[in-house]
Amino acid sequence: MNRIRSFHSLLLLLVLAALLGGCTETYTSPPAPPRERQASVTPSSTATATPALPAPMLSDIPWDDRSVFEPGLIPSQRNALKELPGASVYHLDLTINEDMTHVSGKLEVRYTNTEDVNLNEIVFRLFPNILDGKMTVSDVLLNGSPTKTMQENQDSVLMVGMPYPLQPGDQAVISMNYQVEIPTTEGGNYAVLATIDGVMALAHAYPMIPAYDDENGWYVETPPNYGDVTYSDTAYYLVRASLPAGQTVDASGFEIDRKEQEGKEIITWAAGPMRDFYLVSSARYQVMEEKVGDTVVRAYAPGELGAENELALQYAIDALTTFNEAYEDYPFTELAVAGTPTTAGGVEYPGIVVVALSLYDEEQPFFEVATAHEVGHQWFYSVVGNDQIHHPWLDESLTQYNTMLYFGKVYGPAGYEEERTSQQLRWDYIDDADIPLDLPVAAYDEAEYSGIIYGRGGVFFDELRKQMGDDAFAKFQKDYYHTYKWGIATTDGLKNVAEAACNCDLTPLFEAWVYPK
Repeated sequence: MNRIRSFHSLLLLLVLAALLGGCTETYTSPPAPPRERQASVTPSSTATATPALPAPMLSDIPWDDRSVFEPGLIPSQRNALKELPGASVYHLDLTINEDMTHVSGKLEVRYTNTEDVNLNEIVFRLFPNILDGKMTVSDVLLNGSPTKTMQENQDSVLMVGMPYPLQPGDQAVISMNYQVEIPTTEGGNYAVLATIDGVMALAHAYPMIPAYDDENGWYVETPPNYGDVTYSDTAYYLVRASLPAGQTVDASGFEIDRKEQEGKEIITWAAGPMRDFYLVSSARYQVMEEKVGDTVVRAYAPGELGAENELALQYAIDALTTFNEAYEDYPFTELAVAGTPTTAGGVEYPGIVVVALSLYDEEQPFFEVATAHEVGHQWFYSVVGNDQIHHPWLDESLTQYNTMLYFGKVYGPAGYEEERTSQQLRWDYIDDADIPLDLPVAAYDEAEYSGIIYGRGGVFFDELRKQMGDDAFAKFQKDYYHTYKWGIATTDGLKNVAEAACNCDLTPLFEAWVYPK
């Protein structure tokens, strides 16, 4: 089969222009929506001593024992376990009911204040409350004792009060019970959290500590429903899940234990360093796999889509090979691509990429685009993080450029140019509007978000390559990845690395394309 897509087929893709996320002639940049700094839970003025931290209750593995995560990293990447001493450590124990519409969970997490300011509260995001589901929490303990809590923003923000300011370098253990109701219709934010047609997609379904940064403090706002919802630091996860028997399941990380008990499948995963934990399950799934270097790539889809699942596996393998070469070897021993009923073209999670089952058709050109794009996010979003709410171009636009690299690698120069044309058409769809790349998601309407972040953004990186030259740009790609590996990248940081690679001033280019006007 000729896998090069025709130009006319690309024109048809415009109807999918807003899918990846997760997918006027003149323009006045609207101000970024202010981050609402919620009222703090006031700490006690008398308590000052930091108590001893409780040992884990949900696992026998001590907080500081990283050896359990080592098998999940390829040999060349295992030094990462020594590089993130302040990363949060989550222990989760969850039970999923028979129809996979309800989760009962227990959480404990050791949090380290890695900021340079005292913190009066630790914030958790309860994302199901803004994803058409519902999450409730109870029995919140701080270092084993009850503490004050407060919820805000459609109950999607839980503030856990500190009886004393948590100073830089100090640690705290927070535990709680939680319940999640999983939607059974497409609903909001592309059905990333849903059980539909026998497939359960369990995204952001636990209380998650968001990132804290100098620009905005805690990430507490409610994001638009056409972009990504999370902004988080790299962490470690030990997750035990009890599921109905007969399910085929995959999740972020790798399995460390599996057993059957009283008609349930009980599986434990170790995941990390990763920015989130995702789980997908279906009795309809069949799995295919192939090993590429030190990484096993698996593809999951309903059995009637066997030929299409084989294509998904091949697309993922080709993408893995492309980005290993352009940046650095994918750090983990497992990578999965799963078909779900998401209404997005695809959505990225650490160690797993999701592609819409509606695209599983060998005649559907966006099937390959979505798969390659989401695999590319394993390098930018998963390993190199960024503020996806306020600076979405940093991962989405660069990953769009990397999708060009994929088509160039698989199909040669004609493939690269054809994918570039496809992204240019996205921008054309909004009349090539001169809207800056580095704006918050909320500063764009949905059409602009697609046209600028996924259209103009990819074209920008191609223009940057041309100005820097191929050799300098290739150096920039690797240097940028290594500079921000496991951390949080910024627009200024990207520009600085690029200028160092080319020994040139890129300010005029960034002023024309990137910076708010």
